[in-house]
Amino acid sequence: MARERSPRRVPAAEDPVQVTTLRPGDGKTFPKQGDQLVMHYAGSLDVTHPKEKPKVFDSSYSRNKPFQFRIGVGEVIRGWDEAILKMSLGEKASLRIGSQKAFGKEGSGRVPPNSDLNYEVELLRIN
Repeated sequence: MARERSPRRVPAAEDPVQVTTLRPGDGKTFPKQGDQLVMHYAGSLDVTHPKEKPKVFDSSYSRNKPFQFRIGVGEVIRGWDEAILKMSLGEKASLRIGSQKAFGKEGSGRVPPNSDLNYEVELLRIN
């Protein structure tokens, strides 16, 4: 009996910032470098086994308080600065960010060193 093959997953080292749209935004209002953004997000450690449950390390949803920051000026990890500039207002997306564009060799808090990360993000407002 032949086994079904799952689609090849691109290693984060080959493409360190991957964006998948979960819900389209307005398609016309995009953030620019230096804009103040308001977003909801949930961040989890990337898991390699499909049956393994992701380990959430931070979530604005669980705090019931959106996150505010300026985009493109180093207030967030490089992967966010790159990916979120491609999102339009109201968009919800899944981000897969390789460690080199996340917290790198040092890690941070509940994120171990050299961890690839997954985020579900929602662009709520651009100021």
